Amino acid sequence: MSTGAERTRSPRVRAFEVLVHLPNLMRLYWRLVRDARVSIWPKALLVGAVAYVVLPFDLIPDAIPFVGEIDDLVIIAVAAHWFIQWCPPDVVREHAAAIGGRAPV
Repeated sequence: MSTGAERTRSPRVRAFEVLVHLPNLMRLYWRLVRDARVSIWPKALLVGAVAYVVLPFDLIPDAIPFVGEIDDLVIIAVAAHWFIQWCPPDVVREHAAAIGGRAPV
């Protein structure tokens, strides 16, 4: 659950924090995807988002300046957020502790 201080941080600060912690977040996502205690649905969401980014077609073509390029980033960010939300909290905490980080909120 988010604390009041975490909710009041600006999106720019949150984005910087994600970039700083990106290597640990990637390890966390990898460990969660491989964990049998995590349901297939969060895994399918994450794999689907990655497939959307990798596949050559987009809902918003990349030829449209800015919007066409940012849609992939938004899809990944939203899928990553919901993936963590849908994983069992105790499993997320366990893996976060194992890689030396704190569980994302």
